[in-house]
Amino acid sequence: MKKPYLHWAREGSGPAVVLSHALGCELGMWDGVAAALKSRYTVLRYDHRGHGRSEAVPGPYSMAMLADDAAGFITAQGGGPVHFVGLSMGGMTAQALAAEYPQLVKSITIANAAMYYDEAARAMWAARVQTVLAQGMEAIADGALQRWFTPEFRVDEAGGGKQRVAALRERLVGTDAVAYAASCKAVAGIDFRAGNGGIQCPALVIAGTRDEATPVAMSEAICKSIPGAQLQTLPAAHLSAVEQPAAFAALLERFFESQG
Repeated sequence: MKKPYLHWAREGSGPAVVLSHALGCELGMWDGVAAALKSRYTVLRYDHRGHGRSEAVPGPYSMAMLADDAAGFITAQGGGPVHFVGLSMGGMTAQALAAEYPQLVKSITIANAAMYYDEAARAMWAARVQTVLAQGMEAIADGALQRWFTPEFRVDEAGGGKQRVAALRERLVGTDAVAYAASCKAVAGIDFRAGNGGIQCPALVIAGTRDEATPVAMSEAICKSIPGAQLQTLPAAHLSAVEQPAAFAALLERFFESQG
């Protein structure tokens, strides 16, 4: 099957950190975190297949494919094993990557993610796929923003929250609907309950205390499934790295430094 072209960006110098974004976003989601890390780390970001400026190859997509994409990107650009940081769909990619390609990761960070969806959740994903294919991305945009951000961040003009939300909405609506639907199906089908037990690298799990899309209990379950994993929380909704970039980056730096 054809490998997609992946758009990417590199900043800074030092140990390599790869940032993997959420469903319906692109590498710009990480702007605040990248700005905080680039003085001490080589920060590599990429757009998932069908997102941002990466190629929207025909589906179906699977999480194994997204892990293969990440592995190819790390092999081409990382220059050795990396600290891999993923949020939501990116955090699911991190779990698949660490299980399948352990030689490519020094550590993984899994933020605002899940490791398995039950039948009720899969039905919700199927309904979203149907909506997007029938009505387009605009039909799901406002609901996504309500999950992504706290109400106060969505209206925060002075701190720039309102502007960030508007920019991310524009990018979401601009995402290829067919590729987005294929990505939803990949996310809905995850089951890392067995694979996570074999992950050997250091793992940090980050939860948003106000995240209704992937509540703290989901992060706790991931943490319990990976030997030695540690859990941290941030007072944020689903896109914690956008809402709390400085605090998110500080958690990463402490985690990286603790590995020696």
